[in-house]
Amino acid sequence: MPTTAPDAERLLPPSTAVDAVTLHTADLSGLSAYYREALGLQELAPGAVASTAPAGTGSGGAVVLGRGATPVVVLVHTPGLPRPAPGEAGLFHTAVLLPDRAALAAVVASAARHPRSRYVGSADHLVSQAFYFTDPEGNGIELYWDRPRDTWTWQDGRVAMASLPLDPRAFLAEHLREDAASAAAVGHVHLKVGDIARAREFYVDGLGFEVTADLGTALFVSAGGYHHHLGMNTWQSAGAGPRAATIGLGQVAVAVPDRAALDALADRLARTGTAVRDDGRTLRFSDPWGSLLEVTAG
Repeated sequence: MPTTAPDAERLLPPSTAVDAVTLHTADLSGLSAYYREALGLQELAPGAVASTAPAGTGSGGAVVLGRGATPVVVLVHTPGLPRPAPGEAGLFHTAVLLPDRAALAAVVASAARHPRSRYVGSADHLVSQAFYFTDPEGNGIELYWDRPRDTWTWQDGRVAMASLPLDPRAFLAEHLREDAASAAAVGHVHLKVGDIARAREFYVDGLGFEVTADLGTALFVSAGGYHHHLGMNTWQSAGAGPRAATIGLGQVAVAVPDRAALDALADRLARTGTAVRDDGRTLRFSDPWGSLLEVTAG
């Protein structure tokens, strides 16, 4: 595990988790239908998330989608915006965590059958098994399940991860069944950034995440010993500057347990000179590439 006691005051609490991801969409009805039909998400009440649209954005409506009472994605109708240009910072993928291999197989099979899905690939990451798709507006999606934490291998505060071959047909043949569990949540979010060193300064030194893996062109960080809550890479975006206004990523929501954790984060961000909007329950701020984060207490 990466956490050590002397560092506790500069870190996010172990119970920190990633919450719903907000996406701007040009076609609210079409994209919401895709997430319902391909991923099996249901429409939830707007109150299921603290904020259904990033502050300062014109919205022609919003839809919250998730499983049970857990929101996964918030779609905000923002007509007139272009798609992100090649090489821009922003969303690499939203990773939807399923409870077991049977649940994962059911969602993968559904997504693969959908005519508007684009299958990207699959991999065994040692800590997890994952399948990758792209939605109709170009947003990346990872569908995955975690192996039990006691099977993960840690060395010097880093978790062993890899990208080993994973045969999708064999996986589905072994694990697909009718009575698969229906829970789902955002497990992590992977972002495209312009510079890994700058990302480390912001997400580790500023926010208080811990590094769990550093590949040079990709950085993985977490709270509480998870393999990663956020990933940042420069595989398609090296040297990128601030993002333009586009469809795609609106904001990433993060949940911390209480106001004390929020105050500690606000202090850390103030020391980095990050501009923060604080309404008493939620902090809103942008990373160096203009990707908006919303951190809520409780």
